[in-house]
Amino acid sequence: MNKIIIFDTTLRDGEQAPGASLTSDEKLEVALQLEKLGVDVIEAGFPVSSPDDLRAVNMVGRRVKKSVTCGLARCLEKDILAVQKSLGKVSKPRIHLFLATSKIHLQYKFKKAEQEILEIACNATRMARRYFDDIEFSPEDATRSDRDFLFRVIEAAITCGARTINVPDTVGYSYPQEIYSLIRDIRNNIPNINKAVISIHCHDDLGLASANSLSAVLAGARQVHCTLNGLGERAGNASLEEVVMALKVRHDAFGDCNTTINTKEILRTSHLVSSRTGFIVPPNKAIVGGNAFRHESGIHQDAILKKRNTYEIMDPKDVGMGETELVLGKHSGSHALAKRLADLGFKLDSEKIRIIFEKFKALTDKKKEIFDDDIVALVEEEMREKKQVYELVSIKVITGTDIVPQAFVAIKYKRKTSQAQSSGDGPVDACYNAVDKITKIKTKLLSYKLEAITKGKDAQGMVRVEVIAKGKNTVGRGSSTDILEASVKAYLDALNKTL
Repeated sequence: MNKIIIFDTTLRDGEQAPGASLTSDEKLEVALQLEKLGVDVIEAGFPVSSPDDLRAVNMVGRRVKKSVTCGLARCLEKDILAVQKSLGKVSKPRIHLFLATSKIHLQYKFKKAEQEILEIACNATRMARRYFDDIEFSPEDATRSDRDFLFRVIEAAITCGARTINVPDTVGYSYPQEIYSLIRDIRNNIPNINKAVISIHCHDDLGLASANSLSAVLAGARQVHCTLNGLGERAGNASLEEVVMALKVRHDAFGDCNTTINTKEILRTSHLVSSRTGFIVPPNKAIVGGNAFRHESGIHQDAILKKRNTYEIMDPKDVGMGETELVLGKHSGSHALAKRLADLGFKLDSEKIRIIFEKFKALTDKKKEIFDDDIVALVEEEMREKKQVYELVSIKVITGTDIVPQAFVAIKYKRKTSQAQSSGDGPVDACYNAVDKITKIKTKLLSYKLEAITKGKDAQGMVRVEVIAKGKNTVGRGSSTDILEASVKAYLDALNKTL
């Protein structure tokens, strides 16, 4: 097996996302979960950047036993000594040196010639070698660097002691074919490259970080820098979950390349990182997004029920997600509704399912998402309506803070529709007075109760009324996303029971 080393930089590059700062205790908590996930290398921070970051790298290094703990350093003595101070006494330390090699950085950031940069890289790597056996070197902005100079810097870093060469696409400028070409050229043009592991570090400024990382693997890179949820500077880094699952799902393309990641811990780790950084995972995020394994389209749902992998290339359980979810909404079909009804314990014939499906489709025009409680309410309403005498056709209410409410109600009775208008103390009272005009039944309202029966701003409301009509006490119920409609339905339900 060609093992792909997973180098997680959530705690370093991920934390550099504006607003994502973590305390040392939070970093330790995430690091322990990363170890449980099976990450090979945890870049715990940039020790010279702050006393708390130095402390965090040290805490992670002392507590994490299976993963390598890495600290970042510029090619400066104070940076290297800070990493040595934080990781000098831990069991599996690594120092990650970086130095820009592109012309734009040399001219505007360093104001130095290529030979000066080459000497800085060599001197820093030799110094790091005094304290560390495991040295990783990154020629920053490698994808925009002159290739001949880039090759010279990499060869010198390996000669001076680097055992991992990381190739950063620092500003997310590159694309898959270019990355493939660069990694291939590094393998073919640097004499001592066989003494180092080639790594890739991609940013997502053009949305290509994961694709570029995978292209590097195809070209021979054997370590990938990534972060949970794609967190990182600007648009973020290559997403760990995307890279790992792509290697697992597309083994036909990547051959025997694999990782030691326990993929069933992916979702748990994603949630922890989201919680601690405050960065919400978008619902359409690949692998870990809330909608990643949810299907609303009726065509998709029908196919999923017949064969799951018609529309799913991964088992949600493999990433710790649980079961595939068939979301009931405006695009859902009757097959998905029938399955949900059966799951809820209802045994209904095809005609009943057809009737409920029609009401379900009408409800989806009012609600973006349908919950189980909505389905139950539809079934219960159908059961109540099967012996209707009075059936609501329409209501219209005019109301406001400084006017008397006026209600216009239309009711079907013995296949004939009757209409009435009435006012009242409030919009519900006006509706009930209009109903009384049509039915001509003397009714007294004893109680009225309204409650939400489902979630969200567009939740269905359930109204329960108790009335006295024709000497009988009866209870009526009605549900709708419109409170007034639910109120009239409940009132008519009580009258229908009376009759």
